[in-house]
Amino acid sequence: MDVDFPEKLAFLFEPHRYKVAKGGRFGLKSWSFARALLMICAQPCVLWPGRTEPVRVLCARETQKSISESVHQLLQDQIGRLGLESAYRVKQSDIECANGGYFAFAGIRQNVQNIKSYEGFDIAWVEEAQAVSRNSWNVLIPTIRKEGSEIWVSFNPDLEADDTNQRFSAHPPPDAVVAHTTWRDNPWLTDTMRGEIEYLREKSPDDYLHVYEGLCKQSVEGAVYRAELAAAEKEGRLARVPYDPQIPVETYWDLGWGDNTSIWFAQALPMEFHVIDHLSGCLLPLQHYVKLLQERPYIYRRHWLPHDARAHELGSGKSIEEQLKAVFGADKVRVTSRLSVQDGIAAVRAIFPRCWFDAEKCADGIQSLRHYRYERDEDRGTFRREPLHDWASHDADALRTLGLAIRSAERPKELPRPRFQRPASAWS
Repeated sequence: MDVDFPEKLAFLFEPHRYKVAKGGRFGLKSWSFARALLMICAQPCVLWPGRTEPVRVLCARETQKSISESVHQLLQDQIGRLGLESAYRVKQSDIECANGGYFAFAGIRQNVQNIKSYEGFDIAWVEEAQAVSRNSWNVLIPTIRKEGSEIWVSFNPDLEADDTNQRFSAHPPPDAVVAHTTWRDNPWLTDTMRGEIEYLREKSPDDYLHVYEGLCKQSVEGAVYRAELAAAEKEGRLARVPYDPQIPVETYWDLGWGDNTSIWFAQALPMEFHVIDHLSGCLLPLQHYVKLLQERPYIYRRHWLPHDARAHELGSGKSIEEQLKAVFGADKVRVTSRLSVQDGIAAVRAIFPRCWFDAEKCADGIQSLRHYRYERDEDRGTFRREPLHDWASHDADALRTLGLAIRSAERPKELPRPRFQRPASAWS
């Protein structure tokens, strides 16, 4: 059968270790990836001449809480458009090919250990890859190691410093083909699409360049810590920050289940705070994070938790605070005061000029801080008081725990004042 593709993406049918498509909306990246993979899985010889062995494809993204967040529906739609219903069986959580081929779907961040079980797969397609963290790439890439295996990456660039952009665009690996696609590469652009493009180009040229031309933004609009991070970068405080075994480590948490649990590791020096490590994950029990903390070579002084750590869980009947005290000791677990988000942000800004971050171990946390932003109120044309709650907010909330804990520790104690009493006789 003949299937049309944008000319720029012809390399999808050539063997390469990395196939990368980046750019703006309406560039047909996801649409073309789905079509190509369905053709390759149904007829492996399209990509590998002479091959008859079934092809297994992992469709991954940074987080996937349900199958609806995956490309499952996109593949199902393309099966119908290509008339491949007889070649595929679409199931609720996967897609099977009549020749034994297979499409699986997974989120990387919340399934780090399970991702390693996909080592025998032929192709990994990572969609919405601009949000994929460094740690996730470092798990996925060595997992897809079968001879001749490939990693397909599709994304709309966000910030220049994001790991995916640096890894596959600024400094692409060997045997990588990278294509930048835009609406101009779409032969099937409709009048409706053109209208949307022209409207945004006139209304907001900067947004147009990012959304439809696929150019990186200089910074996220409304970024909470834009000035603080810019200063840290300029002053060299995003660098290698080694662990000093002579100084105890303190951890600062934000708690979540469906959302991320995030932890920063820091050491207090005179007039400086060295943030030496970072940890995050979701859909994982508390014991998972305890195990990871115990495996690290650090000597801990305290573990600081947000105020909601005192809430009792339905399953265990115990709070996170109580559970961690049972593991680390009552004297090593503290809970910060319940203050507003604005107070927490102010506390972080106050200590940010004294913070040094390990650029390698804290890379994913730093990426979150770059994306942590106030949400725009389109009706009023201003930003809302509360930052947007999304994937970037959990690391920022954990840093807020750090700021509140340090502010609490550094707040000057009220000095005793003399109190004078009259002699008893003076009252008679």
